[in-house]
Amino acid sequence: MKLITRDTDYAVRSICYIARKKNSIVCVSNLVRDLKIPKPFLRKILQILQAKGILKSYKGLRGGFKLALPLHKIFLVDLIKIFKGSFKLNECIFKNKSCPNIITCVLKKKLGAIEKYLFSQLKSISMASLLEEAK
Repeated sequence: MKLITRDTDYAVRSICYIARKKNSIVCVSNLVRDLKIPKPFLRKILQILQAKGILKSYKGLRGGFKLALPLHKIFLVDLIKIFKGSFKLNECIFKNKSCPNIITCVLKKKLGAIEKYLFSQLKSISMASLLEEAK
């Protein structure tokens, strides 16, 4: 299971880069050049972030992107959900079929506890905290 996909990684790097530029509109070509992210991937990621209300886009000659939310309101777990969907460690092999051991399954309980802990840790990581630790 890969928790941080390439799209999530690029999203985090892009958001942090845009945040460092303070209130400026950042053009895609600067992001591509400085972050060394392929332009087609980056455009798709930025458009998704804009559609989800994390970035604002500006068209025209001086167009680009800037943050739509404060950094302390953008969490890693939200970016993972946007690009990967909800994550499950304890997805049963029976999927939608009824499992005879669903109530007593020890593995399901243990993985459920790990998943809950992981989710709580991811919820505590904001883009603001990442930038602060990077200083």
